[in-house]
Amino acid sequence: MTLHFPFDNTYAALPNGFFARVAPTPVMSPRLVRLNRPLALHLGLDPEWLAGSEGVETLAGKRVPEGADPIAMAYAGHQFGHFVPQLGDGRAILLGEVIDADGVRRDIQLKGSGPTPFSRRGDGRAALGPVLREYIVSEAMAALGIPTTRSLAAVVTGENVVRETLLPGAVLTRVASSHIRVGTFQYFAARSDVAGVRRLADHVIARHYPEVAGAEHPHRALLDVVIARQAGLVARWLLVGFIHGVMNTDNTSVSGETIDYGPCAFMDSYDPATVFSSIDEQGRYAYGNQPRIALWNLTRFAECLLPLLSGDQEKAIAEAQSALGEFADKFDNAYYAGLRRKLGLFTARDDDPKLAGDLLKAMADNEADFTLTFRRLSDAALGPEGDAAVGQLFADPAAFDAWAVRWRQRTSDELQDAPARQAAMRAVNPAFIPRNHRVEAVIEAAVNRNDFTPFEELVTVLAKPYEDQPAFIRYAEPPLPGERVLQTFCGT
Repeated sequence: MTLHFPFDNTYAALPNGFFARVAPTPVMSPRLVRLNRPLALHLGLDPEWLAGSEGVETLAGKRVPEGADPIAMAYAGHQFGHFVPQLGDGRAILLGEVIDADGVRRDIQLKGSGPTPFSRRGDGRAALGPVLREYIVSEAMAALGIPTTRSLAAVVTGENVVRETLLPGAVLTRVASSHIRVGTFQYFAARSDVAGVRRLADHVIARHYPEVAGAEHPHRALLDVVIARQAGLVARWLLVGFIHGVMNTDNTSVSGETIDYGPCAFMDSYDPATVFSSIDEQGRYAYGNQPRIALWNLTRFAECLLPLLSGDQEKAIAEAQSALGEFADKFDNAYYAGLRRKLGLFTARDDDPKLAGDLLKAMADNEADFTLTFRRLSDAALGPEGDAAVGQLFADPAAFDAWAVRWRQRTSDELQDAPARQAAMRAVNPAFIPRNHRVEAVIEAAVNRNDFTPFEELVTVLAKPYEDQPAFIRYAEPPLPGERVLQTFCGT
C-alpha cells in the first residue's frame, strides 16, 4: 500500500534557478523515534500508515511518496555578518506542499536526508542529538503559542554520521508555512536578477500575504508586513527567554515563523547578555541583541526589494527607510504589551515600561530565574503571602520586595479582582520550558544508551507548558550549579 500525500506543489513550479531537483539518499534500516500524530492528522495524513514500515521509510527518505517533487532550495545569506552568495539546502529536501485542516499551505521537508548540490562537501546527514533538540524545542515553542516550524517525526537511520566522533544518524520531518528566507531573496539580488526577486516576491505575496496583493504598492506592503511579523516574533522570543543562537539572514523566515533550531536555548537566570551558541564568540546573537539583529536582517531584505519599490534609486531607498523606521515602534508595542500581560496589567500606562524594566534589572542583578520569577509572580497576584516564593529566587529578596510594593499599587488601580489577574498571568507565564540541562540529558540518554524514555517524557511535559503538572514539577526547576549547560552546538 502506498500512502497518497495530498501534495499541491507550487514552489517546485517556479523556474529551475530557484532550486535543484534531488532525491533523498536511501538509508539502511530506519526506525521511528516519534511521530507527531495530532500534527499528522492536521496535515491530512494517516498516522497509522506513517508509523508502519512504509511510512517510516518515507519519513527517512528511503521511499519517495507519490506526488512528491523533491527539491533542495537555493538561497544565500549573511552568516555572523559575512555574506555567502550561495548556501542552499545542504542537508534538507523539500518533498512537497500540502494544505492543512485550516486551509494553510505547509511544506513537508526531510532534514538530514543526504547530500544535495548545495552541500559544500558536507555529508547532508544529521546526527540524532540535533534532531531531538529541534523536535523538542520547536514543539515546545508551538505549545507556548509562538509561530514556529513544526516537527512531524524523528527517525534514526541505522547508520552513523561522522562529526567529532561517530554518532547515530537521524532524519527530522519538518513542517513549515514555507522555507523561504531573507537569504532566498539575497540569492537573486546578489546576482542582479531583478526578475527572480520579483518572481519570488510575488510568490510570497500569493502564498503568505494575499491581503497585500491589491495594495497600491504591493511590494512596499510586503516589506511592511514582513517587518511587522519579525518584530512581533522576536518580541515573543524575549517574553519567554528564548535565544535563537544563529540569527543569520538565511535563518530568517519571511513568513514570520521561528526556523532552524541549531544552538538555541532558553535562559535560566535572567541576563540580557546570555549567549549559548558555541560559535557566537562575540555575542552577536545574545538574548538582548535579538531585536537589533532582526532589524539588521530586515534591512538586508529591504535592500533586495529596492528595484521593486521604485525605478528611482533615491525614492526606493526612501521607501525602504520609511518601512524600516517602523520596526522599533512595532517591536516596542509587541514587547511591552507582552510584559504588561506577564505582570497582570489589563490597562496601559506610560510608566509601565519602567515598572517592567525595573523588575528585569532587579532580576539581572540578583540572578533570578526568568521563567520561575514570572510564574510565581502569577500566584503572588492573589496577595502578599505569595511574595516570599518569588523573593527567594533573588540573591537579595529585598530587591523584589521593594519592587512588589510598586506593582501592587499599580494593580490596585485596575478593576479586575485577584483571581482574574492570577488566571490571566498563568495563561502567559509558563511553568515549563525546554531547560537546557533537561534537553542535554535527553540527548545523552538517547545517543549513549539508546534510551528514549526521557525524550518522550520531556515532550509530554512541554506540550502543556501553562499547566502545573505536579507529577513533573522537577522539570520546572532551574539547574543546580553542577547541572548548568553553558554552551550549545550547531548540528552541521
